[in-house]
Amino acid sequence: MEKGQMLYEGKAKQVFETNNPNEVIVRYKDDATAFNAQKKGQVDKKGELNNAISTLIFEYLQEKEIPTHFIKQLDDREQLVKKVNIIPLEMVVRNYSAGSMAQRLGVEEGIKSPVTIFDICYKKDELGDPLINDHHAVFLGAATYDELDEMYELTDVINELLIDLFDKMNIILVDFKIELGKTADGEIVLADEISPDTCRLWDKDTMKKLDKDRFRRDLGEVTEAYEEIYNRLKKVLNK
Repeated sequence: MEKGQMLYEGKAKQVFETNNPNEVIVRYKDDATAFNAQKKGQVDKKGELNNAISTLIFEYLQEKEIPTHFIKQLDDREQLVKKVNIIPLEMVVRNYSAGSMAQRLGVEEGIKSPVTIFDICYKKDELGDPLINDHHAVFLGAATYDELDEMYELTDVINELLIDLFDKMNIILVDFKIELGKTADGEIVLADEISPDTCRLWDKDTMKKLDKDRFRRDLGEVTEAYEEIYNRLKKVLNK
């Protein structure tokens, strides 16, 4: 396996081709962004920590028979993954009120929802990744209704598995977003990453935020929060 030219650079990662047309290398960066990249900065060790955290979570989910793009961790910052066509929809899961939902609905943060709330956002940076519904997604050609059903079902199972995992870490999984992609044979799989960049994670006892909100809201101790998640994750998974 040889690392080739860079195919894509996003806010938090770079993607490189390999000599296998069905595999790519993902490199995690220390860059941090918020509010659709209106706020930018650097977080020490973020790339290394998100790579390590995502690796452990992908391995955990694969053991639970969740299909993912993950193949293996290569080093501190890089993963080898299956090449997928990312579906241009962010699947957002909300177990508690927080962030944009709390603002949009005029409710306090931290209210546990009696139902799991699913949102989808259209991945379009120039539009600010707007919140859309299923009919919009079909209109845009992002997915069919059958594909959306499969995506919701997969996302729901991932949510239940992550709730259980983080509960063992004494952490509340407030909400999170994931990206899904299609492999060369058309299978829909979990892609991108699962980390404190993509999840809201609160300590059960103190309600301390251990996620990207520490950067968004200038709370400080961002690296320390990510390290706390990584250390608890290793302990629970016996890694």
